[in-house]
Parts: sequence; C-alpha cells; structure tokens
Amino acid sequence: MRAIILRPALSALVLALMAAPGCSLKRIAINSVANSLAETGDTFAADPDPELIRAAVPFSLKLVESLLAEVPNHRGLLLTACSGFTQYAYGFVDSDAEMLRLEDYTRHVRVQERAQRMYLRARDYCLRSLELGSPGITKRLTQDPEKALATLQKKDVPLLYWTGASWGKAAALSLDRPEFAGDFPIVHALVRRALELDESWNFGAIHVAMISLEGLPAGMGGDRDRAARHYERAVALTKGNGAAPHVSYATGVLLPQQKRADFVALLQKALAVDIDRERPLRLENILAQQYARYLLDHLDALFLSDKELENAFAH
Repeated sequence: MRAIILRPALSALVLALMAAPGCSLKRIAINSVANSLAETGDTFAADPDPELIRAAVPFSLKLVESLLAEVPNHRGLLLTACSGFTQYAYGFVDSDAEMLRLEDYTRHVRVQERAQRMYLRARDYCLRSLELGSPGITKRLTQDPEKALATLQKKDVPLLYWTGASWGKAAALSLDRPEFAGDFPIVHALVRRALELDESWNFGAIHVAMISLEGLPAGMGGDRDRAARHYERAVALTKGNGAAPHVSYATGVLLPQQKRADFVALLQKALAVDIDRERPLRLENILAQQYARYLLDHLDALFLSDKELENAFAH
C-alpha cells in the first residue's frame, strides 16, 4: 500500500473531459489529467482508516481504466493501474481470503480466485507498459528473463517491482494450474533486477518482496538464508518503522518451519511498530498489524502440537 493510486479531487474534471466534444483538444486535456493522476503521493497510504480506503479505491481504479480507454499508451497511467490493482488486491481481497481460510473455506476459495484475477489484471497493465518501452519483451521474458531485463534502468524500478509483485502473487495463487508453472523464474528476475538498480526504493519494499520469494521451497528458487538477509535489510531500510517485514518473514519462513516461538516474537514486533512514525507506511502498517493480530488469535490452528510434531518427524 505504499504507492498511491490517484488524486480523487480530479474525478469530476476527468468525467467532464471525457464527455467534452472536440477530438484533439479533448485528447490534450485528457493527457494532462492522466499525467496528474499518474503522479504518486501519500494521501491514501497515510490514511488511518482502512475501511475508508477500501471503499474509495475501486472508483479510482475504474476512473484510471476509463482514461486508459482514451489514452491506451500512457505509460504512467498503465503503471498506476498496475500498482493500484495490485495494492487493492493485496490489502483488501487477498487478505480477506486468508482470514477466511480457517473459518469458511468455500468462501476463502471464492475470494482468493477474485484476488488472483485482480493480480493478473494488474500484471497485464504492467506488461503493456513494458512492451511500450521494450517491444517484444513479454516473449523474451519467457525465454531468458535476465537478458530481457538487462537494458532496464533505475527509472524503471517501479515498473519492475509492480510487474514482479502482481505476477508473483498471481502465480502463488495458481500453483495448481500448469500454465503458471514456469512463472516464478520470471518473477525472481523482475524483482532481482529492481533490487540491483535501487535496493532502497520505497522504504525497502523490494526486500520485503524478496522475503516472500526466498521463502518458497528450494525447488521453486527459494533460499531461507537469503530470506533472512532480506528481512534484516528491509527492517534497516524502514528504520524499524515497518510492520510488513516482520509479518512477511514470520508467515513466509517461520510458519512453514513450524517455529512457533519465533513466529510469535516477530508478530509482536510488528504490533509494537508505531503506525504514526512514518506517514507513508501508516496504512500498510495498520493492515499488517490487523493480519498479525489475526494470526496470533489462530496459533493453535496454524501450528502442530508437540505430539503432532513428534509423530510427523517419526514418519
């Protein structure tokens, strides 16, 4: 939730422009508004009311899509759509699905499928922007992702990150679908390239993404030692003001290892973060702390008992 979707105050102007007569003047005006909407700010990210943002964002996203129908090759607006759909899916749809997993599995599956569709929608907007800058890159990514990304520069870091984040989340929710089997090497390449170009971008958000990727099984490219290093770096880059690194490492690395005590300790660190100390991280921290409280309330469902662990190792 660190990059902001758009400025809602421009909504009325956008709608008026789209209804206005005159082709070239209308296009110039729409491009001008699109440029403004593509700029980032912290209006949404700094808001202390997640439910207000949950209600506000869908209209903003549809407004961006309406503008893209008029200016389909506006790269800034494509990135705004990609980042916006990724953040909304992660913060308000995927998280809802996770908190339904233990209580209503049928509904969990339904909500998770919606999150997956939203991640793919986001990814496709990012790929459209990548194609405009590097024609044919989508195909090259499937052949040699590192080589395909070698020419991208520091200015492309946001696009690399959001492409990797949306694609990675979509793939993680599609492990039972063969067509996504080869996507993780591409996702790793996208995020690693962003890391090479600007590791400190957005309060270390790239390192947080790498925690999740390195928490995957070794056969899918993960490595727990590297995940630990990314966790330490993410905490350093947020200066201890981010809850997300703690929650990501706890769920991505410690939970699969069934390290209950360490898991609890990290979630308590997440809850100890002062949400008002770093305004651009406020909403992200609130959402991460909400999830941390949920996890702490369901420890017995998430972790095997000592006897269950003994039986598991015995077999």
